[in-house]
Amino acid sequence: MKNFKMRILCSCCLILFPMGCNASSINSMTPEAVNRTFIQNYKDMVLASCIASAYHDDKIASMDAGSSASVLREWTYYNMDKSIDAEIRIIDSYLSRNYFNPLAEAEIKGIKFDFLKCLDLYHSKELDRLAKKVISHPQRKISRHK
Repeated sequence: MKNFKMRILCSCCLILFPMGCNASSINSMTPEAVNRTFIQNYKDMVLASCIASAYHDDKIASMDAGSSASVLREWTYYNMDKSIDAEIRIIDSYLSRNYFNPLAEAEIKGIKFDFLKCLDLYHSKELDRLAKKVISHPQRKISRHK
């Protein structure tokens, strides 16, 4: 009898386990940005735009980052007219910085640290100020907006 109960339990586990896997894979196919606030998505969008600009010579990386920026733009409500030129200026400002690390330069000539520059932009007070200037409801989420 115990053996029979064990077989039933194992059979149930084998049936239910794939269902649990499918549910989690469905959730992993939906970007989490739809649940973030407008200000979070805006800052993520500027970061993605910075990465797309920084790696414009790498078609795949640039296209992926640019596509991500476009999607984030759809999930963020902000004043685009006030933002576009300011975004370009702030991204260009950070990417034009001259970061230098003699240890890294000894191993990789001409390293530019563009990703680090984009991260610095992402965490900057300048981006915080810009976001607060162009987003009227920074803590709102797309799900509540509709």
